[in-house]
Formats: sequence, structure tokens, C-alpha cells
Amino acid sequence: MALVVTGTVSIDTIYTPHAAPREGVLGGSCTYFAAAASFFTPVRMVAVVGEDFPPGLRSTLAHFRAIDTEGLEARAGAKSFRWGGRYHKNMDHRDSVFTELNVIAERPPVVPGSYRDSRLVFLANTHPGVQMGMLEQFPRPALTVADTMDLWIDGERDALLSLLRRIDGLVLNYDEAEQLSGKANTVAAARSLLALGPRFVVVKKGEHGCILAHRDGLAALPAYPSETVVDPTGAGDSFAGGMMGALAMMAERGEDVRSFENIRRALASGTVIASFTIEDFSLDRLVRLSRAEIDWRAGEFARMLRVG
Repeated sequence: MALVVTGTVSIDTIYTPHAAPREGVLGGSCTYFAAAASFFTPVRMVAVVGEDFPPGLRSTLAHFRAIDTEGLEARAGAKSFRWGGRYHKNMDHRDSVFTELNVIAERPPVVPGSYRDSRLVFLANTHPGVQMGMLEQFPRPALTVADTMDLWIDGERDALLSLLRRIDGLVLNYDEAEQLSGKANTVAAARSLLALGPRFVVVKKGEHGCILAHRDGLAALPAYPSETVVDPTGAGDSFAGGMMGALAMMAERGEDVRSFENIRRALASGTVIASFTIEDFSLDRLVRLSRAEIDWRAGEFARMLRVG
């Protein structure tokens, strides 16, 4: 069952306390999501870059053969979205050094006609009005999930609330869940967000795992205990990509992709993929990743979760 993601493709500069800065590397919510999802299912990208987007970064995307880039528009006369981030010593928090919106401040990319039969839709982080416009271009979705951030919660709350009434699932981090709900407790925040419309809410807690609040239940999942953390950029988007990729596989088998149990199972796939992403800069670890490595770590993770 076709999976599509809409979001950003960026050129990043990453500063960490343990390595030299990496300049001009591939980033963006759409990028990390698509790379992660491609280990489970074919995925379609809808995003826009400028005419300055380097051929080398496009070649990195081409490495992931299950990614369909027909919907990746290279806009003439425009500059690509660029972002720089500096991580703190604990690698759990970061500061934005610069943000150059460039092409993503212009009109959104066009969804190819061949993509409009997509049944699983992930709206990666961008303006909620743009997310709504994208959602309306997919007439028969079986599952719709969106990500968001503090900027839209503060500045575009009404548009975000309208979007939440139209989607099945919401993915956000614990600070954003508190900000949107007004509740400091993560579980209470997640549960209260269900009243805004979605069937389920996934709250990402970084190294502390995630919380799933669903109309049919509550679940908590730890993070995979990684020993190597080189670059956390894209971990959350990779998590979402792994989750949605696993759900797409379930959909192909005729399983209910909106059920509590299947979403809970899919979170484990997202957790495992994210644990690889953080082991190197940008998509470098995912480029080297094999299906055998994923399966081994998934099995190890399942054993860790087993009690009794």
C-alpha cells in the first residue's frame, strides 16, 4: 500500500562537542523519514529544493532505491533550505545556529498525479496550512499522520487545531506535547491531545523512549540503549519513518493500521531505525545499513522488552 511523505529536504551544518563540524550535509524531515521508511516499503517524497541543491546530495538519496523522488522538485531561481544546529555536551539538546528558509518560504511543491492514490500519508513538520493543503490532495487515505513543532503551536495554533481534526495520528516531542496541551505530565498531555481529534498520539522522549496514547489504550516503549551517539539530527524523523514503513507492510497484509496493537508494534521498528541514524552524521549510517543489521537489532530489542 503506497506510502507518501511531505516535508523538507535541507542542506545542514552540524556542530557537536565530539567531532569537527560537518558542513553541507543532507538533512530535512522528508529526507530522514523517507530513508528510514525505505527499509520497509517503497516511499514517495514530496518536497522542494533550490537549483543550488548539490548533485552529491541527490546521489545520496538515489542510494535508497525504494525512494521515489518524482515529487522532489528542483525549483529554478530558488535557493535550498539550509539549517545549522549546535548540540550541547549531553547530545540531548541543541541550539539552532542559523535557519535559511529560502525555497520552503515559497509556494509548496506540487503533488504528482501518480502519487494521489497514496493510502498512507505522513505530513512531516512544516506549516499546518501547508500540511492541510497537502492532505487534501490524497482523496482516499487509509492512515494520515502528522508531525509538528513549537513554532506552529505558538504562532499557528488555529491552523494546527484544524489539521488535528482531520488526521488519524500526531507525532511530537514531550516539550511540544506539554506546550500544546498545557499539561506538564507526558501521559496526561498525550491523553488530553486525543480530545483534539486524532485517534492516537505518539510523544517522543529521546533517550527515554516514547509514549503512545490511543483511543483504545496506553503504551510506553524505551529507546534502544545506544552506546554510540554521533549526530542525533533526524532521529525523530527516522523514528516516524520506521513506524510508518512498518505500518505500510502491515497494510499490505490486510491488517488494520489504525489499531492500538499494530501501532504499538510499529513503534518498535521506528525505535530500531532511529538507533542507527544517530550513529553517524546525516544519512551516513543509513547508507551503510543492511536489512540483516536491522533484523538482528530488532530481535535484540524484542528480547530486552520481554518480561518473565
